[in-house]
Amino acid sequence: MKFTLSWLKDYLDTDASAEEIAEALTHLGLELEELSNPAEKLKRFVIASVTEAKQHPNADRLRVCMVNTGTGGPIQVVCGAPNARTGMKGVFAPPGTHIPGTGIDLKAGTIRGEQSNGMLLSERELGLSDAHEGIVDLPADAPVGASYAAYAGLDDPVIDVAVTPNRPDALGIYGIARDLAAKRLAA
Repeated sequence: MKFTLSWLKDYLDTDASAEEIAEALTHLGLELEELSNPAEKLKRFVIASVTEAKQHPNADRLRVCMVNTGTGGPIQVVCGAPNARTGMKGVFAPPGTHIPGTGIDLKAGTIRGEQSNGMLLSERELGLSDAHEGIVDLPADAPVGASYAAYAGLDDPVIDVAVTPNRPDALGIYGIARDLAAKRLAA
């Protein structure tokens, strides 16, 4: 059975961490298959604003974007997405970041004579879906410099337990919450 920590907390009033809950589940006879946090692979990605997007002087399908990440001066990024435009907000990856959807490690470089110091990402590059028609286009009120994982609600740990045939009560979140409350993990 796979469930998120926030879903469990809808049924169990607790301040216990995901690790403490996973350990308690093991003590209750439920085998922990996996404890993962999707935000771990997205921790370096931040919300950024494109302050300027102009046509690349040496390429028809590229744009040179000036990006504000909320941590200092503008950063120049060469972007091939057709939806890159001045005023939009998107997800930025600095050099040195591992891009989960492509498996590459990003580094600063020169693309057709223009310096690129990072990347604006699509959902596929973030590893969230197969969409790669353009970069992620966030609402105008998205906070520049904030963690994308926190903003998108992706910072919720996922707990996966193996349920044996003698524990049908653990096939639902309510049964798991009841067991944890009996173990006194409730606040």
